[in-house]
Amino acid sequence: MLQIAENHFVNGNKVKPPYPDNHERLIVGMGCFWGAERMFWQQEGVYSTSVGYSAGKTTDPTYKEVCSGVTDHAEVVLIVYDTETINLNSLLAIFWEGHNPTQFMRQGNDIGTQYRSIIFYDEDETRQRIESSRDQYQSELEKAGYGKIVTEIQSSEKFFYAEDYHQQYLAKNPSGYCGLGGTGIKCSVEN
Repeated sequence: MLQIAENHFVNGNKVKPPYPDNHERLIVGMGCFWGAERMFWQQEGVYSTSVGYSAGKTTDPTYKEVCSGVTDHAEVVLIVYDTETINLNSLLAIFWEGHNPTQFMRQGNDIGTQYRSIIFYDEDETRQRIESSRDQYQSELEKAGYGKIVTEIQSSEKFFYAEDYHQQYLAKNPSGYCGLGGTGIKCSVEN
């Protein structure tokens, strides 16, 4: 198992459980995890974020292994949030708007299974809310001429933390690469 810092580089909060009461988690994959993580840590009510790998077929994968495509893992972000400050629908809007969910196994110039659009749920109610937000956003995308959303919606799988140098990468490297751009279409998920 990889060793990472115990505290978030940006806000100093714990990145591993246990988390405070009234905090939940959401795991999303939306392309390169560096820029995706930054989108979420900037939100009021987000306690911590971590990047890692999920939905693959090996244990404790490395970045090099994931990039090779042989493990089938997606680059993902673990978001821990205070449910009294920010709600799931706000996070879902950031997810849908922050990338192009109609691109299959890629985001922009980043191509491969690790860059696929994917979101995980822990409870059936969360799955239903994700699916509802997807359907709402699909309608908005179609009006703008986009195709079908290809985002995978899955029950949570094991989350493997990425190497420490990837954690909060764009805070440590402000001029670092971020290939995410989204579609420019607003996601009006009902709160």
